[in-house]
Amino acid sequence: MKKQWKVGDLAKLTGLTVRTLRFYDGIGLFSPSSQTDSGHRLYSEEDVTRLYQIVSLKELGLSLEEVKAAMSGSGMQPLDVVNLQMNRVQEDIRRQEKMLGQLRYVAKLLQGKKQVSADEFTGLLQTMKAEYDKPIMDRQNKWEGQLNLLGALLARRGGMPGSKEES
Repeated sequence: MKKQWKVGDLAKLTGLTVRTLRFYDGIGLFSPSSQTDSGHRLYSEEDVTRLYQIVSLKELGLSLEEVKAAMSGSGMQPLDVVNLQMNRVQEDIRRQEKMLGQLRYVAKLLQGKKQVSADEFTGLLQTMKAEYDKPIMDRQNKWEGQLNLLGALLARRGGMPGSKEES
């Protein structure tokens, strides 16, 4: 008999949360291959392999929609994934170059002044940080929205955290 894992055991094995695994199931990205008679999700070795592929694509920076397309076989091809990641790296480089230009500008300002108040200095740094952090905050807000969607989905399905299925 092949090895199978319940959702809690798979979470421990992979380092993902039960909530994440359930969310992936809810959006049709990663579903268990079977269930026990009592309705507990059971994941096979093939499921674990698929989950690690999903995690790898997420680590490359793909959104869940892009991962789903890549995993479907009819969507993104490996070259598409590589091109997408190259575009993201180029965008990160542009942001880093912009930050470097801003730091150079601040350095010139500071060289020309004998004294810069703490308020002026921290104001400049906060402005630069806000511009740099905006894409990160946008991604975080999107993720929070997905987690809220997961909560609503779990509430509808009756699979709230703390249920028997977590183990």
